[in-house]
Amino acid sequence: MLKKAILPTLLLATLCLTPFISEARRRPQSKPTTTSQNVPGKFDFYVLTLSWSPDYCETAGSRDPNQCSKGKQLGFVLHGLWPQYNSGWPANCTTEAFNPKIKKQFPNLYPSPKLYTHEWEKHGTCSGLSQTKYHQLAFDLKNGVKIPDRYIKPTQPFRTTIGDLKQDFIRANPAMTENSIAPTCSGSGRFLKEVMVCHSKNGQPGECSTQLLKNSQKSCGQPNFLVRSVR
Repeated sequence: MLKKAILPTLLLATLCLTPFISEARRRPQSKPTTTSQNVPGKFDFYVLTLSWSPDYCETAGSRDPNQCSKGKQLGFVLHGLWPQYNSGWPANCTTEAFNPKIKKQFPNLYPSPKLYTHEWEKHGTCSGLSQTKYHQLAFDLKNGVKIPDRYIKPTQPFRTTIGDLKQDFIRANPAMTENSIAPTCSGSGRFLKEVMVCHSKNGQPGECSTQLLKNSQKSCGQPNFLVRSVR
């Protein structure tokens, strides 16, 4: 008699739980959260970004006398050394404040003093390096790029193409390839703005990502572009 009393109870409990079991099976399993974004040292390659100062000063000259005062005659200057993913980039990876002593260790690394703090906080904190090692690497890579002759203090503007610019840099820096260099343009592709030079994580000449090269082609989409003269 006891067994007969238990069976209906078990059957009722099973029927009540079935909808909840079925619903649990239908719910998508949550994906594991990624921990690789914005983690210091977790990136794919470096971009050494060299700004063409005459283009920057065309619009920002009056606001930045450190870089744009008449007679400075600056050509390529260091914008920054940026850790990159193959798609996208990390930023502001820690809250470590910039150490002002770095400016004395690496004077004139950037064209404007304000760039030291900005570049460290946004990009340097993602390198996984100490402040001294990060700025030493930026210094070494900047000085390791030989600027082609016609980009050294040109007194007259001249026109060029993406292909010709790359060949100029490769002739001056034989370790580079066409995929090591990614220029960007301003004015809807009419003026040279920057040249990005890609390096491996250990600072050797490397190749830019497919995304970066596509962005370069899109940025400098005109048949040719103007390289402004120095001031």
